[in-house]
Amino acid sequence: MISVIIPMYNAEKVIVNALDSVKNQTSKHDFEILVVNDGSADKSKEVVETYIQQNPELNILLINQENGGVSKARNTGLEVSKGDYIALLDSDDEWYPQKTERQISVLENGNLVVDFIGSRRTNHEILYPYKIDKNNLALITFRKLMFRNETQPSTVIFKRKVLNNSGLFDGNQRYSEDLNYWLKVSEHNKMYILNEELVLTGAGKRTFGVSGLSANLVEMEKGFQKNLKEVFKLKRIGIAEYIGYFIFYKLKYIFRISRNKMLKFQGK
Repeated sequence: MISVIIPMYNAEKVIVNALDSVKNQTSKHDFEILVVNDGSADKSKEVVETYIQQNPELNILLINQENGGVSKARNTGLEVSKGDYIALLDSDDEWYPQKTERQISVLENGNLVVDFIGSRRTNHEILYPYKIDKNNLALITFRKLMFRNETQPSTVIFKRKVLNNSGLFDGNQRYSEDLNYWLKVSEHNKMYILNEELVLTGAGKRTFGVSGLSANLVEMEKGFQKNLKEVFKLKRIGIAEYIGYFIFYKLKYIFRISRNKMLKFQGK
């Protein structure tokens, strides 16, 4: 069974599209869909309740909790999940029909060792330092993640062993929380990106600076620096690397701010 974790906050206009995209999967596996309503102030709860009534054949559990952020919402879903595989899906994203089938085929390939797999998302290419191998996969490692995170949460499926050996998301982290978790996962698991476009994110809008949590570039930078301090304290990097990454992230932040202003000026 595949457990699908969907954190939901004020998503009344998009949640049905996300749920339909799970409903339309070509995979033969059973699904449990765990929608965690993170204190929505709109009609998200009512929309999901109606959807459950209209789709009784689907195994959907709606969990309501006070607003605590995306990490706490994902953790709530992870804690009650029962599947052999765990898939993440944000409420404003949509899976293409073949998404889970294609990724599970890699996870279950006896000739490969894969514990965690992402994919490409709409209008996105896999960039350096990631390289596509003969199996159409790009290896994810700790230091590649430190340089660039190419794995958006809604593209991810992983085996239950990952949850068992890596634990939960940092419940207090709201920005760059996905990278924080991937860095933990990288310590004990084989991680890859499938070089196939399998997810529509943010209705096709660009991410950084426009939609979702990534729109807040200031807080995203704070999240990166928090992750950096954490891996340094865990002694996964030394002082020289810490200084190098600190400077690198600051330059990256300046570039993103400048690029975002330019794109907005161009109406993009």
